[in-house]
Amino acid sequence: MKSFDGFTILATTLYAVIMKKNLRYEALVDCMSQNPKGETEHREQVVVFQKDGINHIARIVTYVDIKKGKEPKLVSLPTNDFDISADTIIAKYRRRWQVESLFKQIKQNFPLRYFYRESANAIKIQIWVTLIANLLLSVLQSSLQRSWSFSGLATIVRITLMYYINMEKLFNNPYKDLEKMLVESLESPPENVENLQEGAYPCS
Repeated sequence: MKSFDGFTILATTLYAVIMKKNLRYEALVDCMSQNPKGETEHREQVVVFQKDGINHIARIVTYVDIKKGKEPKLVSLPTNDFDISADTIIAKYRRRWQVESLFKQIKQNFPLRYFYRESANAIKIQIWVTLIANLLLSVLQSSLQRSWSFSGLATIVRITLMYYINMEKLFNNPYKDLEKMLVESLESPPENVENLQEGAYPCS
């Protein structure tokens, strides 16, 4: 709570963070915003946080976060910025979350456990190479018709990186080569195999 009060005292410092579930407050103003269809877009509240004799007035913007493949959830963003619109606050938070998701994705798939050189330029080069590799995989993932997780995509690319193959065809139909091998195995054996069975071995 003291940190909230400190942010408010510093007029040049504005915050917009995700609210914890156990945070208590008293609502002074509460209103809903709806779109032309009558659906609720977001909720705005002016609240006061009270703790240990400290009163902190803030604004809470709540919206429904909808992500593909996941259940919708309510996200509440307390802020001390009363000037910008609720849509701007939500957009800024989503952009910041994208940056955090990018760092998490890089740490999971391109672990920088150590640097190959100790100079600042060498470290920058290694980081830039990692970012470029992540960008190339993201472009590949978005261009595929078949659904792939980023981790699965990175694993297969790491295995097949030294082979001269068409990545787009491989990931869109990964079982094509396997099916071709199975079909060939069911075909009748060539004539030279029959000759070998009759005892015509090259070394006999």
